[in-house]
Amino acid sequence: MTADKIKFDLIVTIVNRGAAIDVVEASKRAGAEGGTIINGRGSGIHETAKLFGIPIEPEKDIVLTLIDHTKTEQVLQAISDEVGLQEAGKGIAFVLNVERTVGICHLEDCSQ
Repeated sequence: MTADKIKFDLIVTIVNRGAAIDVVEASKRAGAEGGTIINGRGSGIHETAKLFGIPIEPEKDIVLTLIDHTKTEQVLQAISDEVGLQEAGKGIAFVLNVERTVGICHLEDCSQ
């Protein structure tokens, strides 16, 4: 299979800080090869906690998982099940189509 024939999706998962490792481990068990974790801050409707009467914006982890599109549904379901995305305030995940990639050397010839 050549890289030209592989279609990718990007699963973006936003969870409470500390849950990113659970996302990555669940996605690996479901067929992903890994992920990239980025730190962020939430400002949604569920981030209205206060500390000493001062509103705080909880820290978030953002996990980027580039995945062969044939594995997207199983990986997305595994992530949802592992971190409980069906529960309010646990996080969200969404999928973006990836039009083009470079640098995935284990799937394509990067020597060119």
